[in-house]
Amino acid sequence: MKFLVIVQDLRISGTSEGIVSRSFLSKLRKTYPNSIIDVVYIKHFKNDDQLDLLSVDTMNIFFVDFKVPFFTRLLNKFFCRFLHRSLNNSHIVNKYTSIVAKIPFEQYNNIFMRSSGLEFEVIRSAKDLPILKNAIINFHDAYPVFWDSGSKLKLTPIELFKLKEMWEIVKQCKSCISPASLLSEDLQYLYGASKKFYTLPHQYDESVFDFSDLNSVRKKEKPITISYHGAIQFARNIDILIDAYLELVKQNNTYKENTEFIIRVRGFHNERLRKKYSDDQNVIILEGVDFANSSYEQNHETDILIILENCSLHSNILVGKAPFLASIKKPVLSLSPEKSELRRIIKNEKYIATCSDSNEIKHKLESLIKDRMNSKSEVSPFGDYFGDANFKSMIEKLISNS
Repeated sequence: MKFLVIVQDLRISGTSEGIVSRSFLSKLRKTYPNSIIDVVYIKHFKNDDQLDLLSVDTMNIFFVDFKVPFFTRLLNKFFCRFLHRSLNNSHIVNKYTSIVAKIPFEQYNNIFMRSSGLEFEVIRSAKDLPILKNAIINFHDAYPVFWDSGSKLKLTPIELFKLKEMWEIVKQCKSCISPASLLSEDLQYLYGASKKFYTLPHQYDESVFDFSDLNSVRKKEKPITISYHGAIQFARNIDILIDAYLELVKQNNTYKENTEFIIRVRGFHNERLRKKYSDDQNVIILEGVDFANSSYEQNHETDILIILENCSLHSNILVGKAPFLASIKKPVLSLSPEKSELRRIIKNEKYIATCSDSNEIKHKLESLIKDRMNSKSEVSPFGDYFGDANFKSMIEKLISNS
């Protein structure tokens, strides 16, 4: 069997899509060890992605410059206002199209096109091309972004244009997948698709990462360390969790002396949280670090791991860190809405709290702290959902039905 994977992001850090796409290639190799796996990597950033760690047969790399000519940018205002489309974005997508159109795809049994970022350039570049009829397209998130359950964007004519464009792509492609069952259901309904949107969850495989440089790891300083590493966006709410934790600390000196809460975030929220909690010694706000250091710190220096889902009416996205956290077999506390993807995966309610209910968050966090004080044994909040056997079962079903 011959596979072709067209991908936008194989970075080793700074992006969950790079991590899960690298892991997808590794799991594909493990599932089909004797197959040919060729990769076309179309990237727009210049950095070392350590591609030698990926077990693929060929890796063809193309670079796309996102710089838009001045005249195009000048016309873009007219296009956005009167034609309801972005000329700047079309200019960039056309660069991808010039690459994808030249790929000799006929020799492959299965073609995967993996989206990335907010604009899904690789998938959109294939519109009306012959390769699309043979391609399985992957929606890593909702598209257009307006339909992301945590988005605050307004519905504009441009978003409707994007929807129509993607509707035509869905109609033309061989099959569609997303990493979350809720997202697959929502997208199938959104696009009125006669074809089924399959679910193939994110994966994690440590073999495609280099852990030799761990100079930024923070060693734990108390018996119980709680940590959150990641972004705060799309209606994710960490303040309610910090406040609940501080209530526990103030009410019980044992928690004050024996626990700490480490938060690694970048940018605006790092500065905001530092100022807000500057007087609370148990809450430590740190800058984000690369994936190697972050994953090692969560694996070896953390006792309770925090997940933030979109705290909206429902969260249909599978957070990229979920398969990694599943691999280290430690307690998690997911702050989730009543309807969410993780509520479908995590069967034990002790690991999930309603993201808007401070009392429930406080109660379940305290329960996990007590459990961890009594035992450091491995736990499996996610069961075998992200295991190799489940991946094999899901991808075999996808391939046989596509």
